[in-house]
Amino acid sequence: MEYTGNLLKMKSELSGVVHYSLNLNGNNLPVNDIIGKELSIEYQHQINCIRCGRKTNKSFFQGFCYPCFINAPEADECILRPEKCMAHEGISRDMEWSKTHCLIDHYVYLALSSGLKVGVTRNTQVPTRWIDQGAYQAVKIAKTPNRHIAGLIEVDLKNHFADKTHWQRMLKNQIPGDIDLIEEKQKAYELADEEYRGYFIDDDELTEIVYPVNNYPVKVKSINLDKTDKFKGKLTGIKGQYLIFEGGFVFNVRKHNGYLVKIEVL
Repeated sequence: MEYTGNLLKMKSELSGVVHYSLNLNGNNLPVNDIIGKELSIEYQHQINCIRCGRKTNKSFFQGFCYPCFINAPEADECILRPEKCMAHEGISRDMEWSKTHCLIDHYVYLALSSGLKVGVTRNTQVPTRWIDQGAYQAVKIAKTPNRHIAGLIEVDLKNHFADKTHWQRMLKNQIPGDIDLIEEKQKAYELADEEYRGYFIDDDELTEIVYPVNNYPVKVKSINLDKTDKFKGKLTGIKGQYLIFEGGFVFNVRKHNGYLVKIEVL
């Protein structure tokens, strides 16, 4: 089987184990089905902006050309720093976009991946956001009417909780086994500034996530298409947005958004 197209982050569905699919210019590749098989990824030395489609010599912010990086709402500062979102004040690169992405319910959550972390996601991105981060367990702790307030709560809690995932530990499946998310949620409530406690929710449902991985690597070696334009290896699993290959090689699909590739299942 051979597929050619521009990479976009894998779509995922939580149904027992996570099911992944990769869309390459309309051709759908169910990635779970090829675990255990040899896979070849060959970069075609072309990058197309994932928003406007124009060719670009360099990818910005995981898939944008420079003009879209500067102007597109999807690449605004508030994507990485929700507390900077100003849509609630009518300030946005695109208010119509913000109405459906920023001015909707958001959740502040705690998740376990490489360790305990706090994060923010739109209500429409549960559990996708957690899957993309490689979390194996997550719980919602607060619900807000917009992105800005969720960001403020996250900033407040970052004084007590990490907000980053250590991707190497996550891919090695180095799981901290002595952390109780419900207890940590209670701690978060007690540690949060009083003005934010009203946004905390009673829903203590834990989301458990199982990834399709046959073997986790002891060491990880990242594949970068800018340095290695062709790679071939046996696919042993998928976690987060990473393809995991035999020998500890890992490929971050999302990092290569917009890259034109030819993928062969051998």
